[in-house]
Amino acid sequence: MLPLKDNLKSHTRPFVVYAIVSANVLVYLYEISLGAALNDFVRQFGVTPYALFNPTGIESYLTFITSMFIHAESPMHIIGNMLFLWIFADNIEDRLGHVKFVLFYFFCGIAAGLLQSAIDPGSKIPMIGASGAVSGVLGAYILLFPKARVLALIPLGFFLRVSYLPSFVFLGIWFLYQFLFGVSSLGAQGGVAYFAHIGGFIAGLLLALPFRKKKKAVDYDIY
Repeated sequence: MLPLKDNLKSHTRPFVVYAIVSANVLVYLYEISLGAALNDFVRQFGVTPYALFNPTGIESYLTFITSMFIHAESPMHIIGNMLFLWIFADNIEDRLGHVKFVLFYFFCGIAAGLLQSAIDPGSKIPMIGASGAVSGVLGAYILLFPKARVLALIPLGFFLRVSYLPSFVFLGIWFLYQFLFGVSSLGAQGGVAYFAHIGGFIAGLLLALPFRKKKKAVDYDIY
């Protein structure tokens, strides 16, 4: 399923989301200009599990941040991540505030990298992409706005249907896919880092807990 839009309007401008999307696009444009040197760029700035558990310096840990702005050469990788970010992150930034959203986004990305690295600590394959941090946004969204409606493009065999789904249904199905594909990918080398998606989603869910709106107490008289 592919999200097209949601039905929630933000009360503030999502300046942080604009900045993150712009930074990702600029880095991607730089990537495609590198040609054959792209592989070296990815190895240097992507998160490599083996390097995290056998660090050579602080740069091994800084890749948690740099990797969030690097995408695969195929444009579908960055388009997919930025689409999800654009649709869902504005409401999270609106609820958390600009500064807290920055911290939230990076923490989710770091949590995503940690879980994927813990699953295969000996891997020397670098991980790249914003999907771990974006997954954190999705985790927060399903908690804070479970009844929001998401317009989704739904494949039904050879046909496509456009329909509104409650966010808890759309994102619940998304998470289930990540879990099932993650379990089936255990032991595989390379491919999609599904446990990074899972780690980011859970981190976002937990970090969003303090931002749920509490129901106001009902005033009443005692007789």
